Amino acid sequence: MNREPAAVDTSREADLAPPGSALEREGTGSTKGKIVSWAMWDWGSQPFNTVIITFVFAVYITSESFGDTNTTSTALAIATGLSGLLVAVLAPVLGQNSDRSGRTVRNLRIQTWLLAALAASLYFVKPEPGYLVLGLVLFSIGSIVSEIAGVNYNATIEQVAAPRNVGRVSGFGWGMGYLGGILVLLLLNFAFIAPERGLFGVSNDEAIDIRVSMIVCGLWILLFTIPTFVVLRDRPRERAPRVGLVESYRLLFTSVKALWSRSRNTVYFLLASALFRDGLAGVFAFGAVLAAGTFGMTAGEVIIFGAAANVVAGVSTMAFGLLDDRIGPKGVIVISLVALVAIGLAIFVLHDGGKPVFWSLGLVMTAFVGPAQAASRSFLARLIPEGKSGEIFGLYATTGRAVSFLSPLAFAAFIALGSAVTGEDNTQYWGILGIALVLLAGLALLLPVKGEAPAQRT
Repeated sequence: MNREPAAVDTSREADLAPPGSALEREGTGSTKGKIVSWAMWDWGSQPFNTVIITFVFAVYITSESFGDTNTTSTALAIATGLSGLLVAVLAPVLGQNSDRSGRTVRNLRIQTWLLAALAASLYFVKPEPGYLVLGLVLFSIGSIVSEIAGVNYNATIEQVAAPRNVGRVSGFGWGMGYLGGILVLLLLNFAFIAPERGLFGVSNDEAIDIRVSMIVCGLWILLFTIPTFVVLRDRPRERAPRVGLVESYRLLFTSVKALWSRSRNTVYFLLASALFRDGLAGVFAFGAVLAAGTFGMTAGEVIIFGAAANVVAGVSTMAFGLLDDRIGPKGVIVISLVALVAIGLAIFVLHDGGKPVFWSLGLVMTAFVGPAQAASRSFLARLIPEGKSGEIFGLYATTGRAVSFLSPLAFAAFIALGSAVTGEDNTQYWGILGIALVLLAGLALLLPVKGEAPAQRT
């Protein structure tokens, strides 16, 4: 049945995912095999997050080959912030259009293929200052596509989860992503990056080892997401009339206004999650950069750390998914944010301790990032009424990306502040304080939000 976007059922009863909501109607009959196939998108798309955004390409593009540390780190922060603003503008309208057209899965498939192509295209970024802009442009476009694809993927959780197990399903998906990240990092490290001469004679001359790794990432994304598209199907529905860009935003604002009047708790959660999710993104975006620039870890050491971090993150995220269904997602998020702020401050204070500090505290920090992300997704999935998954998850992406400049800006601003205070040339470690500040602000906004009661198992 065709529904107008303005007619969003955002009452408190809808928030609790009653019979007839998307989560209740679609997820109750899912098999374990279908859940695993759905989670393969997390596994398959993970190289863009783990390899490109965090542990390999971000470290490569901020290396001395492209300029001094402060300059390249600041350029990466600016590029990340700008791409986030574009996501904020595009995500809700594209999500709304997926809902209206009933083509969420088709759109996800196209976006996934484009993401694979963009990952592979990073091969052309040579280790020269003149290629810095090209690298950041491709990196930014890929980040935008990855985020928009994530909106459509999150919307499909209603096909595989029910209120009683959405925490476990969401945590399993995130955990699968981390475990996939382990394998791809180890594969790239031992096949191309660590050896003096890797497979097919690949060496580190002109960073061929890093660049070939980008092609492998593209192939990984393309191949391992196939199971997802085998089991997921666009649900038959009456096609809604096409609307233009201006009309899409008008309908979006109408939906937001209705959401505010009928379910302010949902709006408060979207605002709070915008801040803390941006802080979580900052941990990933700049973690490996700090490992190399502040703690002196080599590219190979960063990859080994990344593999270990993904083991910790994958296991902890799956475990916290079980806790999510018992105590509710808000409890998981609060625990995670408190721990992350405390650990971030400890890393700043103890940064002179070198690699052992980053290894120990960094690994502990990764145990709390994934659980907060997965619990945030499951929190919102419990609130979405039928037929609005794309639009609401689009708003979820938009509220996050509307402030996505904060972590990069805070990271860059605290680097500059540290330089002014200490007079040192490399004050990259001061950026940790900026990330911790954003996480703390998100936690402060989250505390008044009403948590969802854990669903009863049947």
